[in-house]
Amino acid sequence: MVDQDERLWTFDAVEPAQIGNETTVEITPENIAEYARLALNASSMYQPDAHDLIAMPTMVLSYAPLLREEIASANGFVAFEVSKTSRSQTPFAKCEIRWFMPVAAGDIITGRRRVLEKYERRGSKFVTFRVEAINQRGELAAEYDYTCIFEYAQGQREVPAPEATDAPEAAPLLATRNLIDFSGASVGDRLNELIITESQEIMNRKNDFRLAGRRNDSNIHTDEEFAKQNIFAGTTNSGPATMSYVDQMLELSFPISSFYSGGSLLMRTITPFRSDDTVTFQGEITGKHEESDKKSLECRVKGINQRGDLVCLSDGSFVLD
Repeated sequence: MVDQDERLWTFDAVEPAQIGNETTVEITPENIAEYARLALNASSMYQPDAHDLIAMPTMVLSYAPLLREEIASANGFVAFEVSKTSRSQTPFAKCEIRWFMPVAAGDIITGRRRVLEKYERRGSKFVTFRVEAINQRGELAAEYDYTCIFEYAQGQREVPAPEATDAPEAAPLLATRNLIDFSGASVGDRLNELIITESQEIMNRKNDFRLAGRRNDSNIHTDEEFAKQNIFAGTTNSGPATMSYVDQMLELSFPISSFYSGGSLLMRTITPFRSDDTVTFQGEITGKHEESDKKSLECRVKGINQRGDLVCLSDGSFVLD
């Protein structure tokens, strides 16, 4: 029986325009470098002593985090993730990030978050949140729309059988960076690939990295027993962590300025990314546009695991000089 004092933030209780408390985070060389390390990104661009140090684009998910549990609390509800009576997870389904300007060491970022919409599709129920990252000058540096699964119609996913051979050791891989030249780029051109092997240790370290909000050490990314009760039937990588790998892969082909000059990235999760999975991120250019002084390229990226399963599907748009 549900505790009558616990007002659960169910799908029916969620309403567009419900807002959470603002957060404030200072961007430092240390937290830029730590985010990159946890993303398995060994690029010298993100070391504390790098010249003109800026954050990895997907770091917005850490310096302006979603904090759905705290949105629930601010509106008088208890999120399923922290419920004492009906605890479960409302996992990542997709996220679209839009960038407008660089975020660099020394910036002070205010995170603003609210419910954007809720909807049903093929029997499942989804809630989308809008999070804005505002810098110390009052400028919108980035924003993202983050969709969670509140109710899943298809039942629990199966955990694949263990592989017959040992998985490769976890990356980081020092992949080759070969930036695209707009004039020479064509639709269908392949992007540089990135291969990542995940581990439970890496997932735990990512969970420990928190720049704002309350820490939650028991979730589907770190707690195997809790995860077994949820839709993925075992621990999985988080959506934001997978996006950081897609970001890193794209940085092998696109300059950072192309993200921060009006770029965008939409990622949808398809198959759980589990410990010991090795995922190859590969993509191609799908669009090329030039209007007045604006040049942009569009691309599609697929993350495919060692079993040939599609783990994630991403679409990006990048503005080049």
